[in-house]
Amino acid sequence: MKIRLGISFSSTNFQNYLRWFDPEVSVGNVELLELKAENSMEADLETCDGFVLSGGCDIDTALYQGASEYPHKPEEFETERDHFEASIYLFAKKNRKPLLGICRGMQLVQVVEGGKLIQDLGEADNLIHKKAGNIDRKHRIEVSEGSFLASISQQSSGVVNSAHHQAIDPKQLGHNLFISAWSPESHSPEALEYQNKQDQAFMLCVQWHPERMEEKEKSPFSENIKQSFLASIIHST
Repeated sequence: MKIRLGISFSSTNFQNYLRWFDPEVSVGNVELLELKAENSMEADLETCDGFVLSGGCDIDTALYQGASEYPHKPEEFETERDHFEASIYLFAKKNRKPLLGICRGMQLVQVVEGGKLIQDLGEADNLIHKKAGNIDRKHRIEVSEGSFLASISQQSSGVVNSAHHQAIDPKQLGHNLFISAWSPESHSPEALEYQNKQDQAFMLCVQWHPERMEEKEKSPFSENIKQSFLASIIHST
């Protein structure tokens, strides 16, 4: 069967998400659909077998009652995109369609589930996590024992790439969410999954960027995630 995968549009580095699936597209196993707030509708979502929520701009603070001013705040939010991606997540959840959230996508899921964000990690932790110019940072993560991510990656720790200055607030976690990886240096969350997975489709969010990791084809924190995600779509259709 051919999987139809919906990927939410990002104005930054969107081609990386498409290229990540090049091997599967080239052999005819996957078809990609760009989902964009201004021209996509629920009818488009209904044609998709699974979804990727991509990275990008900070989420509008109004969606989680955050402070209106904070360090490294963008000049403009993409509020229409925020609401559209929230609808993608809720559609996937309601219809039990697999979903993978990446960086901003992880924060979006947290917000939609009623959680809060750390709006800026601070100077010291930004040196670990925030992109340096056009270059991702690299840092270690520790994977929570017994988690879905641990079963996918078959790893208890590893190194990932990083390009963010915000994080999930672990003290104000969203409904039914479980933190399945941490940064041991900054103690900030690095992955989310459902706490209670009964009657739920595949749902994994990561704070790093598996679609553009160095040697991503060999990394259990990129290739294993992609293949597990695609396999879950096949099994759910």
